[in-house]
Amino acid sequence: MDKKLTKVSIIFLTVMLLIFNFGCAAEKQGAPKELILATTTSTRDSGLLDELVPMFESKTGYDVKTIAVGTGNALAMGRRGDADVLFVHAPSAEQELVEEGVGINYELVMHNDFIIVGPPGDPAGIRGLSTAPEAFSKIKNSPSLFVSRGDDSGTHKKEKSIWEEAGIQPGGNYQETGSGMGETLSIASEKGAYTLTDRATYLRNREHLNLDILVEGDPLLLNIYHVMQVNPERFSRVNGPGGEAFVEFMVSPEVQRKIGDFGVQEFGQPLFFPDAGKKMEDLLKIN
Repeated sequence: MDKKLTKVSIIFLTVMLLIFNFGCAAEKQGAPKELILATTTSTRDSGLLDELVPMFESKTGYDVKTIAVGTGNALAMGRRGDADVLFVHAPSAEQELVEEGVGINYELVMHNDFIIVGPPGDPAGIRGLSTAPEAFSKIKNSPSLFVSRGDDSGTHKKEKSIWEEAGIQPGGNYQETGSGMGETLSIASEKGAYTLTDRATYLRNREHLNLDILVEGDPLLLNIYHVMQVNPERFSRVNGPGGEAFVEFMVSPEVQRKIGDFGVQEFGQPLFFPDAGKKMEDLLKIN
């Protein structure tokens, strides 16, 4: 074979290989870095994620795929390695994931509270009661309907704990929607029923609802949110750097200020209270 031709071929192949590698690197660099966030519907329905997710994407370049489901389903996604980071509100269930080594970098983010809402006429007579179990008991002993999410969400878990505290097995005048908080509030409003809701989702939707806040302020109704990574050492497909970046973002001073301001202009009160750096026991003492 002609030596000159061989030399030209080698140069040609080298150049093509360099172009190919450069193209692959550029494609990889320009491709969106997807991050899967599994979270509760209340963070979506309250509008908070509409504020925070674009901030995170702008700062980090990650493309966030948000899956808003009940907290139970979000934790199950984490346990299967189907999400990179979790933002949820059922501390006892979350702790199980941490103890299993599935959840890591577990951080307190914020809190608000649950409230019991119902028809303005309040046929069960619970308005102003000081404890949630007493209110549930009166609803159960009346002809009034109670609408439950029934979806193993953080709200549903809280509701079940209140029934248990009251020593009552719900049934009869009790309906499960299997839906998120926004839809459950709409169903309760249409049916003139009572329900348990987080305050933020109620305030965001109240102008479309025929429901009043009837019971609030019971320490049992505290609603605490945490964020955690799904352990990338347990699941090779999990985006470890992205999950870590999201946790750091949520507890950063800038985002904590944003959380504390969220809702003030529109509702005259914050929808959530920032808690990064605090401990659970601190919140329980305050409330």
